[in-house]
Formats: sequence, structure tokens, C-alpha cells
Amino acid sequence: MADVLETLESDMKQAMRDRDRARLSAIRMMRSALQNAAIAKGAGATLDDAEAADVLAREARQRREAIEEFRKAGREDGLAEQEAELQVVLAYLPQRLSREEIAAEARTVIANIGARGLSDRGRVMGALMPAMRGRADGRDVSDVVQELLTQ
Repeated sequence: MADVLETLESDMKQAMRDRDRARLSAIRMMRSALQNAAIAKGAGATLDDAEAADVLAREARQRREAIEEFRKAGREDGLAEQEAELQVVLAYLPQRLSREEIAAEARTVIANIGARGLSDRGRVMGALMPAMRGRADGRDVSDVVQELLTQ
């Protein structure tokens, strides 16, 4: 996590110099979320890279949900701000796996477990999600697993 915080710190300084308010706001939000997660973990604890990626993925998910709500409400003012913040957060997340890459790993886990149908979905997800952590959205993984198990 130290690398992520250092990167955010230097990028925050650059955003201040550039007077980029949207980027600065998003970076401050991410730093705060990471620090709060470390505090919640325990005194003197630090987050590893996977935990930091989880925190940032949660922040991205919150922005996506806010964007949906702004669209439903027809509020363009908040929509643009949330979309800009989402783009900043996504820049700090590890490269996401494509649907095909998720399916390839899911097929391997399904074969290893010997899953036969949807009743084995929980076992497959339990084995697959630790490998997907920070690399793929859980909803996407779940959709792919369900699709593969119904074939």
C-alpha cells in the first residue's frame, strides 16, 4: 500500500500545482478511504496491495452507483463530477481482466472442483474470488460462472 499512497501523494501535489480541482478531490477521497481502511484494520496496520485495490475498487463502485442515480434523477451537474472522479479512480486500479480471461480462469476452477451445475456455484465462487480479487468485479465473475455452469 505504501506505493499507492506515495503515488497518490505525488499526484496530489501535481494536481494542486495544476489547479485541477476534480482530480485533487478524487485523490484526496482515495487517500482518505485507504487511510480509513488501514485504521479499521487495527493500530499500526497497513494494507497490502490486494486490500488497497479492494478499497479503490469499492470507491469506483460507489462512483458508478452515484452516476446511475444522477442519471435516473436527470441531474447533469453531479453526473459530470462523478464521471470525472470515476476516471481518476480507475487510473489507480490494476488492469481489469476481460470477460474471456475471467471465463478461462473460471473453467479451470470448475474443472478442478468438478462442478456440475448451479448447485456448485458457491464452491466455484469461493475458490475463484481470491484469485480475482482486485482484478475483476465480483458481479462480472458471478455472471461468467453462472453462464458456464448453465451450459
